Amino acid sequence: MEQLDEIDLKLLKMLANDSSRTIKELAAQVSLSPSPVVQRVKRLETKGYIKKYIALLDPEKFNQGFIVLCNIKLKQHDRKIGHSFVEDILKIDEVVECYNISGDYDFFLKVFAKDMKHYQDFVFNKLGSVESIGSTHSTFVMAEIKNTNNISI
Repeated sequence: MEQLDEIDLKLLKMLANDSSRTIKELAAQVSLSPSPVVQRVKRLETKGYIKKYIALLDPEKFNQGFIVLCNIKLKQHDRKIGHSFVEDILKIDEVVECYNISGDYDFFLKVFAKDMKHYQDFVFNKLGSVESIGSTHSTFVMAEIKNTNNISI
């Protein structure tokens, strides 16, 4: 990892907090003119420190505020079943995050649904059609306490 200076780190923190900031706003915050800030941001993008810019949508506004954390065990552990599971999960819109994990389960999903009935339909008709799944365990989110993509830098 190359060394990042204080200005790079400050730019990264500001963009992680609000990626809609203009170059002019960023430049004012780091006491530089816009031109070197553009160069720095482009370098940070090119080097992979900034993967992409996104808008975080409010699931409540889309009637999808019922959040479920779902642990998945595969039927068995082999390359074909693992790849099949990943291909199937990537096609399911309700699954907004998927992690391959260690421990008692193989995968951890974050699912957005309208309500319990919608989640039940999701489990029976969408997860139920994923042949590689051996078992599931669902945990229902009562309240979101912290949700950030920021990393400690």
